[in-house]
Amino acid sequence: MEPLVFAMVALAAVLHAVWNALVKVHGDRLVAITLVNASGGLVALCLLPFVSIPDPASWPYLLGSALVHLFYYGFLVASYLHGDLSQVYPIARGAAPMLVAMGAFLFAGERLSPIGLAAVALISAGILSLALGRRGAHQRGSSVVYALLTGLTIATYTVLDGLGGRATAQVQDYIVWLFFLDSFPLLGLTLVLRRGRFLETVRAGWQSAVLGGLLAVVAYGLVIWAMSLTPMTYVSALRETSVIVAALIGVHLLKEPMGGKRVAAAALVATGVILLQTGGML
Repeated sequence: MEPLVFAMVALAAVLHAVWNALVKVHGDRLVAITLVNASGGLVALCLLPFVSIPDPASWPYLLGSALVHLFYYGFLVASYLHGDLSQVYPIARGAAPMLVAMGAFLFAGERLSPIGLAAVALISAGILSLALGRRGAHQRGSSVVYALLTGLTIATYTVLDGLGGRATAQVQDYIVWLFFLDSFPLLGLTLVLRRGRFLETVRAGWQSAVLGGLLAVVAYGLVIWAMSLTPMTYVSALRETSVIVAALIGVHLLKEPMGGKRVAAAALVATGVILLQTGGML
């Protein structure tokens, strides 16, 4: 991986962990994730005059990704309602590289080396350790299920966007249009589910959510750009090192408990994704 690409994906990992923490601390997680999403759509709206319409070949991926993102936001909100950031986030992000590797092999011809297979095994062990870790009032089994479903949607839209970004001549066209189209479905759904309370909730804490939206645009825009230049499995794996940042935020800033088992599990996941990034491709 080129040093610039490596640095940009690593930055995206940090930004992604930060905006997830901002969603976690918001009083209403559905409204928070909607504001993050809508802020990204507003940024994209401002950028539309400066980009072209993506090539027709990329539109199936573009629309498919927008649909999958809707499920992603739903599962993410459910995860944070049932579990701690330092537990939910590593499971969701740790599951994604394995699934991306499968999707990249099936649809893009990207193959894992024996080192890559070993990395997948490490990630699986880390996820299992997190799932079987100590459970308290905020660590129910349902949080693990929702986190794994979140990971499935992450992998699905990652593969779609990796293919979509490669299917158009200018990847920035795809990025801007994705954020623009992605903002409408969730906003409409939230207005229905939170009718009568949406504006009140927004006024109570919109600043952090809007900041999260700006971070999300930069973070995922960098990821799509990187996947247009580098194998998807590389990018996904490096991106998921954000589990370390999220764990640190959860413990030190959100005051979440993190026993020895969760420390070891997060380290195992991180070791696996780093190994996958550094030596996982043929």
